Amino acid sequence: MNTLNNIFIDNLPTLDLHGYDRNTARLLVNDFINDNYKLKKKKVVIIHGRGLFILKQEVESVLKQNNQVKLYQPHMFNIGCTIVELNITD
Repeated sequence: MNTLNNIFIDNLPTLDLHGYDRNTARLLVNDFINDNYKLKKKKVVIIHGRGLFILKQEVESVLKQNNQVKLYQPHMFNIGCTIVELNITD
C-alpha cells in the first residue's frame, strides 16, 4: 500500500478549491505549498473536486512544476482530492 494513501487526511492541512477558476487555483496552490513547506508540514491535501477535472489538471500541472513537491497522487477513496508529500528533510 502506498504511503500517501495510508494516512488520516482529516488531520492534514487542507486547501479546498471548490468555486475557484483555474488561474486563482494556480495561485492558491502555489501559496499553500509554499506556506506548508515553510512550516515543515510533510503532507498536505488539496481538494479540487471531480467535475470535468479542469481544476485537477491545473493542480497536477502546478505540483509537477514545483520543486517543493516530492510526490503527489489522488486519494485512494476520493479522486476529488490529491495528497501531496513535500520535500521536507528531517
